Parts: sequence; C-alpha cells; structure tokens
Amino acid sequence: MEVSSGSDSAPPSSNSFKALFAFYSNYLHNRLRAFSPLSAISVDSYLLRRIANFYGTTRRRSRKTCLPLPLPSVASITSLDRASTITSEGSRIFAVLDDIIDHTLRNLHIVQKNLLFWQSTAEFSNTRKAYFMICQRGPGAFIDGTRKMIRDSRADGAGFQKLYCSATSHISERISVLTSLRYSLATFLAKVYMEVDKSGENLVKDLENSLPSLLVAINEIFLNLEASIGHFHAHRQTGSSVDGSYSIPLIFAQLPEVNQEGSQWTECVIKDAINLIYGNLQKLDSYLSVLVSKHRKPRKLTLYWMRYSCGALGISFCSLWLLRHSKLMGSPDIDNWIKEAKDSTLSFWNDHVEQPILAIRDELFETFRKRQKGVMEREEVQLTADSLHRMLLAFSEQTAAKKFPENASDQEMLEIVMVRYEKELMHPIQGLVGGELVRALLIQVQKLKLDIEEAMLELDQILRANEINFAILAALPAFFISLILAMLVRAWFKRDTRAEGRGRVARVQRRLLLVEIERATLQFQSCKDEGLENDADCMYGLVLCFLDSLHCAVEGHARETGEWICLRQDIVDLAKPGLQTAHKLSIVSRMERVYDCLLPSAKRS
Repeated sequence: MEVSSGSDSAPPSSNSFKALFAFYSNYLHNRLRAFSPLSAISVDSYLLRRIANFYGTTRRRSRKTCLPLPLPSVASITSLDRASTITSEGSRIFAVLDDIIDHTLRNLHIVQKNLLFWQSTAEFSNTRKAYFMICQRGPGAFIDGTRKMIRDSRADGAGFQKLYCSATSHISERISVLTSLRYSLATFLAKVYMEVDKSGENLVKDLENSLPSLLVAINEIFLNLEASIGHFHAHRQTGSSVDGSYSIPLIFAQLPEVNQEGSQWTECVIKDAINLIYGNLQKLDSYLSVLVSKHRKPRKLTLYWMRYSCGALGISFCSLWLLRHSKLMGSPDIDNWIKEAKDSTLSFWNDHVEQPILAIRDELFETFRKRQKGVMEREEVQLTADSLHRMLLAFSEQTAAKKFPENASDQEMLEIVMVRYEKELMHPIQGLVGGELVRALLIQVQKLKLDIEEAMLELDQILRANEINFAILAALPAFFISLILAMLVRAWFKRDTRAEGRGRVARVQRRLLLVEIERATLQFQSCKDEGLENDADCMYGLVLCFLDSLHCAVEGHARETGEWICLRQDIVDLAKPGLQTAHKLSIVSRMERVYDCLLPSAKRS
C-alpha cells in the first residue's frame, strides 16, 4: 500500500514566489528521494537548512548534541550514534525520533529567544518603547515613524500618545504569537518524548510489533500540532504591525488506514511512513521559518543602525582626510606620521619596558657587585672619621695637658675644641698668629666633611634601596596596557557572554537555567494536580527545552573535570516523565551544590 506524503499535490494557487519555491523544493526533494530512500535523512536536512536560510530565520549553529532520547542504555549506544551509517530499519526509526526531538528543540529555542527579547522590551518605559519604535527598527521605520508622529502632533497633539499605543500593540502582538507558538511546540515536544518513553522498552525488545503503534501515535501528534498552530496563516488582525500575510498553510500528510497488527506494515510501507514524517518535519520547519521571521526580534544591525551609520560616516570622513594627506595627493604627511609613531613606539618601549626590566634585573642579579661598592664607600668614610679622631685626640691632649685614651669619645673631645675655639675668637688676631684658632677651624672643616660623606652615603643607600621601585613605576604604563590586552584575550577565549563559556557570567547563566528547570518542574506538577493536562504537557516540554540548553552548555566543561557521566545521568533523570517531582527537585539541588561547572565563582576551591 502506497503512503502519500502529501508532497505531490497540486501547486498552491498563490502566485507568490515563496509558494512556488516551496512547491518545487518539495518536488525536487521527492525526485531525489525516489532514487535512494535511505538518503532521505540527508536530503531532508539539506533542504531544511536551505529553506531556513531562504526565509531568513535566525538559526543556531549546528549543535554537537541534544537531549538524548528516553531509551534503554543499550539501544542508546547501538542505535543513536549520529556518526554511524543508517543500515537497518531499527536504526532508521531511532534516527527519525532523534531528528523529531532535535528539530523541535531547535525551533523551540528560536521561539524562546525571540520571546524573551519581546518580553524584556515590554518592561521598558513608554519613552524607551517610543525610542525603540522609531530608532531601533531600521531607517524605513525611522522615517515613517517620525513623519507619522509629526503629522499626529499637528493634527490633535497626541503624536506621542499614539506612538506609545503603537509600540505597546507592536510588542504585545509578537508576545502573543510567540507565546502561542511556544505553547504548541512545547506540548508537541512533550507528547513525542513521552510517547518514546512509553514505547522505548517495546521498541528494543519487539520492534516489529511496537513500531506501527508508535508511528500512528506520532502521526496523531503531528495532526494535533497542525490544529494548534495551523490557524496563524488564516487571518491577521486589523492594523497588525506584522508585514505581509501567511500564504502557505500548514497541512501535514497523514498515514493511511493500515491495520496496526503488523500484517500490512511491510518494509516498503515503513520506509514510506518514515519519509512521510520527514516530509512533515520539512513542512513544519518551512512554516515556522516564515512565521517566526515575521515576529522575530530585530537583528543587531537593525537595532544599532544609527550607531553603525554614524560609524560608517565617520570612517568615510576619516578615509577622505587620510586620502588628502596620502601620497596619492602628493602629501608626505602620512609617512611623517608613521615615522613619528614608530619613533614614539620605540621610545615608549625603551623607556617603559626595556630599561625598567634591565634595571630590575640589575637590582636582582647584581646585588653582590653593588655591595662591594658600598663597602668601599663606607671605608672612605671610616678613613675620614679616623683622621678626625686623631686630630681631636691630639688637640685635646695639647690643650688639656693630659693623656686621653685611644677610645675617647669624639663628642667629648669636640667640646674641648669648641671651648678653645670660643676663647680664641675673643682675640682673633692673636689666635691666628700664635693661638689654636686655625687648628680649631681645620678640625671643624674635617667634621663637616665627615658629616657630608655620611649624609651622601645614607642618601646613596636610600636611592639604591628604591631603584627597583623606580623601575616598577617606570614600567607601570606598559604593565597596564598588557593587562588590558590580557583581559580582552581572556574574555574572547572564555566566551563569557554565553552559557558555554568559562567565566563568571557563563556560570550565572548556567545556574539560571537550573532555576528555570526548577520553576518549570513545579509548574508542571501544579498543572497536573489541577487537571490541566495540556498546560502540564507545555510545562514538561519547557523543562525538556531548558534541560537541552543545560546539556549543551555544560558538556565541554564537565568532560574536562570528569563530571560528565554523572551530570549527564542527572540530566537524563530530570527528563524522565515518570520520575516524581520531589526526586527531581532533590536532583536539581544536588546539581547546584556538587558540580564544578554549576558552582558560583565565589565558592570554587
């Protein structure tokens, strides 16, 4: 029995280029798949990427891994190796399930990222919202918004009030659509995951009998998703800020009515069913690409177009100015500036890098030579002191007419000299001719010389002791420049702005993921207790989404620290549908206390 994939239907009646492109893409896909059914996976993946790039949806780079399927460990090892070649029916169905989870998680991450932006924008003040509407949506929105605000202000003076209302409506509409999309995708993800968890053991033990019921259940889940989000193309609110309309409806292909006992599920039928699932995945990605692109957050280039425009204008003026001073215009100014910059750089290197380092080296490695020089200077001072001592001793013995010991105090003998000096000054002429005035003056000169030499020796010792400090002060500018460069390189190497990084901000983001997991788990249990099954499925899907983000964020770090096996098992346990909420909360509490990649920076050993 043939299984229709829904891709061979007539082309859509719309004349839009996107509709034609989707139709012929499906046609080309079916033709390629007809040559090799087993290559459907690679063809689908390629077409999905091409369509996503065509519609301009922001997609993450291909991730290394995603949240594993809830299958027994043996099946996970033998059937879910993404690097292996698909060679059997069992491995193909496991690959299909894996791709369903992977594609849904990718789309859910994109929706969540855009929704968080609009939710944060909704918290802005009215003035900030008005600034966003005029200055952060591109040049076209700037011109149109300014013209409309001026016209409204002239008409009834309510230009700013209307701008505030327009901004609120613009943001609220996107939050509403993206919230609905997130709800539907999270519910879809939860149902698929729970269905795989329920059929996991049977798939491993008895694939032939359990596969039909699983395929039928997945087809039913796809149809429920179609009923949930397929209405977005049908209508658009009056005055909506979303440009364009959704001309391509979301219509999934359905499995035919086949007996689920397994007698009619031949290998060909199973292959067609798998191809049908891949076709539905392709349609879902195409539909979400168009829908999300109309409600996505502005690109960085759009948000900061005014800064980039001013920067481009400044670069243009600088380029013209440089051109006027270049050789092309016959001016040697640039060559002179380059030469001056080179000389200044060499001078800076010599004054603040080379010479301070050499001074520090001399201070650290030539201490012995400087010590010998200091000993010689101290010996010269000692000779002056010994000469002064002998002069004082001779003068005191002659003046006092008594014998002084060799170790007599210089201060005591200097007092005798000063008394004699004062006496001789009363009769200076007589003291100069026949007295001791000249000898007293020479002794004082010798004392002054000794004081000067001692002061110079102390000053020299102080300067030598601070040579390394002066060298460090001279090297401080180069040190600060090197520190700034090292900080920039460190920030680039650690990629601290993302949860996969190694810095403090990345740790905070990973711990916030744990908070989101705990909050969503509690909300899941609350909805389940109140009997809100759909809301509970949505919360469980969000838990899986946050667990997938955590799984990707901590893998590299946890592998380096040897924690990955235990941490991965905890993540898998948190994703199990049948595990009690209390047990999950205890796992979350243990994760944030034990694993190094989830600890706050202040508590790291």
